[in-house]
Amino acid sequence: MCNLVARPAEGGLQAGDGEGTDGKEEEPSELIYFKVYKSQTPVIEQAIETAALMLETDKSRGYCLEMICADFLAGAHLDNGDPEILLSSISRYYKFLPGEQQQAFLENLCEKAS
Repeated sequence: MCNLVARPAEGGLQAGDGEGTDGKEEEPSELIYFKVYKSQTPVIEQAIETAALMLETDKSRGYCLEMICADFLAGAHLDNGDPEILLSSISRYYKFLPGEQQQAFLENLCEKAS
């Protein structure tokens, strides 16, 4: 096993640094440590990098990890869980859509609601 710990922004897993792109803290942060097997590290790193690409964001790796977790929770709770988790996840993803896609999403919702 290896200890996977938060490291400076140059590389390595960061569970969350609480900083925006301007380097100012936006909210209180907490350093989280994970103990994982070395074989798990590439999967975790790839998931965080993929989330950053999909979200088209330069926010912290902690933010990307939060989105991965929110997506997991939304999927895990579809059948009998808290629908608020799904709503929260959808709302956060909606913010990342370009304006045209936001409009198309809303139109699609209106069509299905009527």
